[in-house]
Order: sequence, then C-alpha cells, then structure tokens
Amino acid sequence: MAGQRYFYTMNEVILTGLDIGSSMIRIVVGQAVQKDNVSQLNVIGVVEVPSQGVSKGSVVSIEDAVSSLSAAIEKAERMIGLPIKDLWVAISGTHIKSQESLGVVAISRATGEIQDSDVERVIDQARSTAVPVNYEIIHIIPRSFSVDNQTDIKDPVGMSGIKLEVSTQVIRGLSPQIKNLTRCIHRVGVDINDLILSNLAAAEAVLTDRQKEVGVAVIDIGATTTNLVVFEDGELYYASILPIGSNHITSDLAIGLRTSLEVAERVKIDAGHCLSKNFDKKEEINLQDFGGDDQAFSKKFVAEIIEARTEEIFQKVDEELQRIHRSGLLPAGIMLVGGGAKLPGIVEVGRRKTMLPVSIGTLPKFNTAVDRVSDVSFATALGLVMWGYQAHNQTLNKRYGFGNKIQIIKDAAAKVKDWIKGLMS
Repeated sequence: MAGQRYFYTMNEVILTGLDIGSSMIRIVVGQAVQKDNVSQLNVIGVVEVPSQGVSKGSVVSIEDAVSSLSAAIEKAERMIGLPIKDLWVAISGTHIKSQESLGVVAISRATGEIQDSDVERVIDQARSTAVPVNYEIIHIIPRSFSVDNQTDIKDPVGMSGIKLEVSTQVIRGLSPQIKNLTRCIHRVGVDINDLILSNLAAAEAVLTDRQKEVGVAVIDIGATTTNLVVFEDGELYYASILPIGSNHITSDLAIGLRTSLEVAERVKIDAGHCLSKNFDKKEEINLQDFGGDDQAFSKKFVAEIIEARTEEIFQKVDEELQRIHRSGLLPAGIMLVGGGAKLPGIVEVGRRKTMLPVSIGTLPKFNTAVDRVSDVSFATALGLVMWGYQAHNQTLNKRYGFGNKIQIIKDAAAKVKDWIKGLMS
C-alpha cells in the first residue's frame, strides 16, 4: 500500500476518520456525493479493532501501533471495497495542553479598514507567544476580537480602527508525541489531511450550535483517559485531558473480585452498573459465568466498586470546571461519549457529582447500512468524517461558487500537510 496514489472523482470523495485509542482503533468511512450542486454525506464503513502500542493516547511502541493500524485500515478497505489514501486523524493524550493567548496589532493603513491579512497577523502574534520549547500548536482558535474599545467582536473584517486584538484558545502537544503518531500513520502508506483534537471531533458529532452558544461540555470517557472540552459563545473555551478512564474501573474490579483483568472486563461490560442502590445484597453473579473461577459476589458489591471510580472521574471533571469558574454553570450541561459512557447508571452519577444536566450524546443520522455508526464510542471517528466533509464542501464553495458558506472551527496554523511533512523530515 505504501507509495500508491489513488484518485476519486469530484462527485465521489472518500472521507476517513481515524481514532487511535488505548484499547481500540476505530475508523469511520464516509462518502461525499455531489449531484446537481447538492452535497450529501453517506457513511459506508465502520471498523473497530484492538489497539496495541498506545497508552494514555500516546504511542509507546511504533511497531505494535503500526501493526494494529495496518489491520484496521485493511479491514476498512475490505468493507468498503475501495482503497483508503488519506485520513482525518484524532489526536489525544495527556501531553495535550490548552491555554489562552492574546494578540495585538496596529492597523496602519490610512482608511483604518481591517482586512483578512490583519486578522492573520493578529492570530500569528497570539501564536508566537504561546509555544513552549518542544511543543507544536495543533489548533489556535480565535474566541473573540476587539477593535479599539469595542469588545466581543466575532468577525472584525470590514470594520475600522487603529488597534486589533484577539483572544485565542491554543491547543498544543509535545512534538515527539506528535511525530510518533504521524510516523505510524505514514508507515502504513496513507496521508494525513489534518490532526484534530479528539474531543473537538466528538463535539462536531454530538453538539448543536445552540448548545455551543449557551455553554456545554463534552466528556469522552476512554480506556485510559477522560477528555473534556467546554464551549461557550459558540467557540471552544477550554480543553483538558485527565489520566483516568474505564480501564481503571476494570483494574478496581480485578482487585476487588480477586480475578484476572480479562474476567473483570467481562463483568464490567456484561453485568456492570454505576448505581449500587439499584441492587439487593442477595442478588449475585458467579465469575464462572464470565470465564473465571467458581466465586460468587453480590451485584451490589460489584456496583459499589464501579460507582466509586465513576464518582472519582466526575469529581475530577468538576475540579476542571471549578478551575475555569464553570462548575454548575453550563446551561446545556454535559454530553457523554466514548466507550466508558455506555455503563448503565453513569448519567445519574454524573448529575449527582457535577450538579449539571448530563446525557449520552446522540449521533446524527446518515444514509448508511452500518448500524454501529450510532454507537457513542464512534463519536470521535464520525466527527472527523463530518469535519472533513465540511472542509470538502468549503473547498467546493470556493472553487465552484455554489452552496452556503460552511462554518468550521478556525485553525490559523500553516498548511497542515506541509507542517506534518516537516515533522517527518
């Protein structure tokens, strides 16, 4: 597969989202179909394979990660009957950091009219003050602009003034970690269209513009990390990645039930519940039914173990919200995605610990014969496809002059493909 190039017609563009997790690699393949100046996205493939060589969102073994990734891409190609040439890739990991950065520039032209070039300059100025040594910017997202004494401006182009300021949210990651991820993907012979923070992609799939405007959080509970993003006034307000996930629940069960991790994982998936109050001590499970020894435990005891760790996850989330003064203050509440979000009773625990409305994210409907695309564990991979679809439509709008202008989260970094190739040099 390495070194081959594939081409598709304008009317049939393949868009592939890749979510490399610590326990699973998930791929969603979409097809953008253009007919009579109307664009439509169909989902034609959904793939999930076990992940190796990845821990807490970071590559720890390139050979193992390449092997898992190669198996996932081959499986996706067999499913759709087409080659995959490029990917929209989610990036995560505890090395990802989020911070606010400000930029200020003067408008020197006589008319004082602000142009696109001025917006680019002020964002570049914000970027130049926000990158520590050994870090790379993944996204720089303008939150609001100020022109002279007028604040909270969304789009300053065309306005007049002598000073332009911008408040941005900068998402950055460790250069070596980014380089390891991109190297793995290039090793299997595919290109990278863009690297997207995983929770930004998930938010693309489960949030409405209204929710982003009034204030909302998306929590992606993965195997070894819990990813948090907060939106307010229509833009990203905060992002954080916590080093705790559903695998910690499995470990707790293995210790509490004195059994193997494999048996504990089956107990969690098949008999796990987050609310111990729902069970009587007389209700029991036998580990023999889950591939373990002949040992009986009450369902209440199992739920108590799961509930304690789930409460800790939401406690840490609330501590992050307290840090940005948004604890209990997000009108649209919290949307849960990821494999860990499927535990029964988790919504009630989340409401109790955060004092916010909590619900499981709902993925949009597409023309598809693949039922699994509605599973919240695929929210990130599906969001990547939707991200690519919007970028594809935006390109068509510029090239052919039809359709509505697509609003996408603004990324003021240099062309991503050139940047990624620079990492590989």
